Amino acid sequence: MSLLVVGLSHRSAPVSVLERAALGADAQIKLLQDTVAAEPATEAAVLATCNRIELYADVDKFHAGVAELSTLLAQHSGVGLDELTPYLYVHYEDRAVHHLFSVACGLDSMVVGEGQILGQIKDSLAKAQELHSAGRLLNDLFQQALRVGKRAHSETGIDRAGQSLVTFGLEQLAEGTDVTAWARGKKALVIGAGSMSSLAAATLARAGVAEIVIANRTQDRAERLVEILTDGTDVPARSVPMESVPVELTRADVAVSCTGATGLVLAAEEVAAAVEGRTGRPVAFDGAVSGGRTADRAPAPRAYADSADVRQTPLPPTSVGTDENCPLDVAAVQGGFSVLGEAAVAGMDAATLEQHAAWAAGSAVDRREAARRSPEADAELITALAATAATVGRIPERRKPEPVIEVPRPTPALSLLDLAMPRDIDAAVHRLTGVRLVDIESLAEASADAPMAADVDQVRRIVSDEVAAFGAALRAAHITPTVVALRAMAADVVANEIARLEGRLPGLDDKHRGEITQTVRRVVDKLLHAPTVRVKQLAAEPGGAGYADALRTLFDLDQETVASVSRAEDSTEKNRGPR
Repeated sequence: MSLLVVGLSHRSAPVSVLERAALGADAQIKLLQDTVAAEPATEAAVLATCNRIELYADVDKFHAGVAELSTLLAQHSGVGLDELTPYLYVHYEDRAVHHLFSVACGLDSMVVGEGQILGQIKDSLAKAQELHSAGRLLNDLFQQALRVGKRAHSETGIDRAGQSLVTFGLEQLAEGTDVTAWARGKKALVIGAGSMSSLAAATLARAGVAEIVIANRTQDRAERLVEILTDGTDVPARSVPMESVPVELTRADVAVSCTGATGLVLAAEEVAAAVEGRTGRPVAFDGAVSGGRTADRAPAPRAYADSADVRQTPLPPTSVGTDENCPLDVAAVQGGFSVLGEAAVAGMDAATLEQHAAWAAGSAVDRREAARRSPEADAELITALAATAATVGRIPERRKPEPVIEVPRPTPALSLLDLAMPRDIDAAVHRLTGVRLVDIESLAEASADAPMAADVDQVRRIVSDEVAAFGAALRAAHITPTVVALRAMAADVVANEIARLEGRLPGLDDKHRGEITQTVRRVVDKLLHAPTVRVKQLAAEPGGAGYADALRTLFDLDQETVASVSRAEDSTEKNRGPR
């Protein structure tokens, strides 16, 4: 087996890189065609989802295969090889099988256990079969991956941990509220009519939204999705052209976008205009930074600008230090005291600070006595004061800090869920007041803290068992052409000897000729049975690939005969559809 996978996913690369490396449908087709045309690869399949891009291939040389597949990924993604390489991962032979089986079970998904990946693997196989880039190896691998994924979902409770990205995204929009309660009565806009958009529409319908509007570039697909929703739910649904999205945004409470567009579908200005049209109030861009990142780096969802502005407003000075007999030189403190007391320690020596603390406590300290303290004593006082400040949260003062008024976070006028890769919605929307945006990067951050189900360990055991079984079956299948060639050679030997016998015994009747022929064949079959069965068993074990070579050498089998058997089997596999 020479299976190689080169790829990148949300586990190896930031969303900004995944977004730039995303492959459209045409780019995937060209990548497959160029891969099988390359020298090291004989088969190829592409698995491209919203959070992974992987190229699978059957190669005859590992290092050359890695170099060629990496170069092809860089060329077709448009990301330079030097920039892309640090984020690529490589799996070979059994590790590559283990990786795909783990992906099929949802163990490698952004939301562990989600089952939508099975449909994406099936689509990937169908595309490779349609382009005749999948041969025996990739047909067997992807079909077995589908079976392993189904087994994991049917035999374990992985579904309890997993959910679709749509459901997970809606939970993030709901911010801890039950999705059904949050969505009930809302008007929803779904942009796109593909598999993810269809899932989003169905999920919103089940959650009880008041209306669903489907916008898509191809009107027929939008109308088909509307028909499905109308037949399967009681939620009113209608389709609109993409040009109507700005108008529909003014009516929508929640919008989900997942298209195959290579550019933005919704700019920040369009979203702002929609919210202004809905609320009648101007929408401002909030310059606050979330998580230490700027909007240019696609920040995750954060509190709205109203509350962020409160956090960034300078706190007013208090009157501490202006009271009578206060020993602290107020003029030496720039800007007065803050509520938390940070400014009070700036430039003050330990003696002065102690004087202030004692005065605030209602006692008196001789300033001259304090001035005679040693530097070591000053250091101790500063340490004690720092400990007090750390515990209390401020320098001790006579008056209590003025309370900070908590401004409640407002309910957003518009909630947006962007599940596209590359993104459909401008990342600058994160900074719009009154708008909440959840995108792939937000989901990646949120999923890092999501709990793992207890069934995950059981799924991992299933994957390990299935990888071992697949490897054994593949190694056993590797020797099959050699065994078939050996039996074909034996049949030729029997036929030639029977022909010679007929030449020496021309008067042999049909009955005796048949008996002799049958007897010779039985003898040959019995002689070959034990070694061929045993060599298949040995070949199924790790490192058993050498038995095929030994068999060819021992019986002086024609290499071309063995190769022709393999080609015939591969041709049959390429014509098979998904099971």
